[in-house]
Amino acid sequence: MAEDKTEKKSITLDSKLQKIAEQLEKLTVVEMADLAKYLEEAFGVSAMPMMAPAAGAAAPAGEVAPGAAEEKTSFTVVITAAGDKKLAVIKAVRELRQDLGLMDAKKLVETPPQEILPNVKKEEAENAKKTLEEAGATVELK
Repeated sequence: MAEDKTEKKSITLDSKLQKIAEQLEKLTVVEMADLAKYLEEAFGVSAMPMMAPAAGAAAPAGEVAPGAAEEKTSFTVVITAAGDKKLAVIKAVRELRQDLGLMDAKKLVETPPQEILPNVKKEEAENAKKTLEEAGATVELK
């Protein structure tokens, strides 16, 4: 972690931003999550990182899937079971939902079924499902 701090310090900020950065560094994880929620609401933005589209997710050009005209455009990622590796699943949930604190993520994992990502695009839902399944969870897309 000491390396990360030295990398951050190499960026030059004006005095006003430097004071803010120093105050942010002193916040606890819970305080940081509360601040993120406040900023999301105040400015109408999301702290969710953009997911890269999955390679090869599209159907080949000549093929059209049956019912393609009725294809869903948004999905909800739901954990139906945590599996044996609850800690890994909690970490995966926190990776996907950075707005959640540790206890919130733990509650979601321990009380399935729970929505993890509501109304997301297909690629993002599939990537989230893959991440959670690799961690040991049972996941559904709705």
